Amino acid sequence: MTKNKRTRCAGGVVVNPDGLVLVVNQNGNSWSLPKGHIDNGEDALEAAKREIHEESGISQLEHIADLGSYERYKIALNGGDDTSELKTITLFLFKTAQTELNPRDPQNPEARWVPQEQVAAILTHAKDKAFFNSILPTVCTRTNK
Repeated sequence: MTKNKRTRCAGGVVVNPDGLVLVVNQNGNSWSLPKGHIDNGEDALEAAKREIHEESGISQLEHIADLGSYERYKIALNGGDDTSELKTITLFLFKTAQTELNPRDPQNPEARWVPQEQVAAILTHAKDKAFFNSILPTVCTRTNK
C-alpha cells in the first residue's frame, strides 16, 4: 500500500478595488486560488504572500482575515484526484490596490480577476469550490465598500 504524502499549503483570496477576486491557472490545465507549499522556516501567512506574488505578481497585500483550512488531494492531470499527495490548505483574505497581473511562476502561466459570484464556477477542484462558497459571505462583508 502506498503512503500518501501530506503537505501544508497556504494562499489567499485576494480582492482588488473593484471587488474582483484573483484566480490562477496551474500547469495550463486547472484553476485555483493562488496557493502553494509552505517552505521550511515560513509560517502560513508568509507562504501565502510569497505564493500570491509568484503566481500573480501582486505584492501589495493587506491582510484582512484568516479564512481557515481544509484538506484535499492534489489535482491529477486528468482533473481528478492524485491520491499520492494530501494537502492541508490554509487561506487568508487580502485586499490589494494593485490590478495589473504579471505571473512570475512558469507553472502558473495565467492569472485573472473574476467577479466574486463567478469564482466557484471557475475553480477546478470540487473541494476548492465548496470551501470558497463557504467563505463567500465573509469575503463579501469584509471587502465590499
